[in-house]
Amino acid sequence: MTDRTVSDKNRESLATLIGNLPGLVTALIQAEIDQLKTKAQHLGSYAGKGAIFMVLALIFVFFAIGTLVAVGILALSLVMPAWLAALIVFVVFVLIAAVLALIGVNFFKKLSSDPNPIESVKKDIRAVKGEGEYDRY
Repeated sequence: MTDRTVSDKNRESLATLIGNLPGLVTALIQAEIDQLKTKAQHLGSYAGKGAIFMVLALIFVFFAIGTLVAVGILALSLVMPAWLAALIVFVVFVLIAAVLALIGVNFFKKLSSDPNPIESVKKDIRAVKGEGEYDRY
């Protein structure tokens, strides 16, 4: 006899090991899914906190811009009446808003000029049937 201290686990046959394989694969997949869930929770948590701080920063930037406008009005009021300085700043802002609105409207008009994919598919179907206008090469 041999004097070995190998455990029964090491003496398992190949058939037994192959039989255990589906359970091991299932456990591995379940562990990977659990890890993905944990990662998604952490990402969601960090993204939410980051978004809150970004919104708070934008609120402060909004008030800072208002303060800068007030500084501009006060600076102009040194060389002209305060009401005229405020009116000039107002008119400048309205002109900037009008230009930006016109640019935005121009982009919205471009939305309708893009070809409709459904119409393109219908045209292709008509071409396959031999109907409608299409290039014949």
